[in-house]
Amino acid sequence: MSRIYLIRHCEATGQELDAALTSQGQDQSYELESLLKDKGIEWIVSSHFLRAQQSVLPLSKTLKLPITIDKRLGERILSSKNMPDWFEALRKTYEDPDLKYEGGESASEATERALRCLNFIFAQGKKGVALVTHGGLLSLLLNHFDDRYNFETWKALTNPDVYCLTYTGETTPKIERLWGKRDGSIA
Repeated sequence: MSRIYLIRHCEATGQELDAALTSQGQDQSYELESLLKDKGIEWIVSSHFLRAQQSVLPLSKTLKLPITIDKRLGERILSSKNMPDWFEALRKTYEDPDLKYEGGESASEATERALRCLNFIFAQGKKGVALVTHGGLLSLLLNHFDDRYNFETWKALTNPDVYCLTYTGETTPKIERLWGKRDGSIA
């Protein structure tokens, strides 16, 4: 049996590549550490965005594990153009996963990118892996395994959020949300 902990980063100061965690986000990173430190994590893999790395820094220190950077876990770019109606545009990509806006990445492309990362991780034979990513990519991965996870799931995600994928030999993992209520507290 192996487990992959899909983690959405903690609260950040912005969306830029180098956007750091807010003060609250830093506090949340310690809550993540508390939640995950006894889960048998052997490997921590993070998006190259600073906020993702900072979200698991306390966990990395506690477990004495380095943070491996993998750009395949990076934020999905909806479009290179300014989109005043970005929310509706994003919703449409959940209805039509091949829909692609100028300079952006379709939901199908982003999912395939994330799945390449997951396949690489499985090939390493680890039993417990923490993957730190972003809300869009996390919701697309969940949707890949169970189509009940959709645009509404993305809207309901918190900063941070944690879902555990448990593999027991089946091709489809059992999915369990480990992070708590909308206020960010641990359930």
